[in-house]
Amino acid sequence: MKDDFESYTTSLTSPARDADPITPDDATDLNAVTRGIFVGASGNLQVQMLSGQTVTFNNVQAGVVYPLRVARVLATGTTAAGLIALQ
Repeated sequence: MKDDFESYTTSLTSPARDADPITPDDATDLNAVTRGIFVGASGNLQVQMLSGQTVTFNNVQAGVVYPLRVARVLATGTTAAGLIALQ
C-alpha cells in the first residue's frame, strides 16, 4: 500500500503508527512505552509513567485519547477498561 508520509519523521504529535490492547498488570511493563492511551470505558487509570512515577488519573472518560508516556498500566487502582496503547 502506498504511504505518502513514509518519508516523514515520526514525532510525539504525529498520528500513532501502532496500537496494542492493554491488560493492566502490577508487575509487567507494556511492550513499548506509549505515546497515548485510548480509553474505551470510563474509570480510573493508575499508571507508571516513563519517569518511574506512579500516578492515578481519576475519572478518565470513554472515547478519549490521553497523551501519556506510560511504561506500565497497573491493575491495582485501574477501573477504566478497553484500554489501547498507541505508539
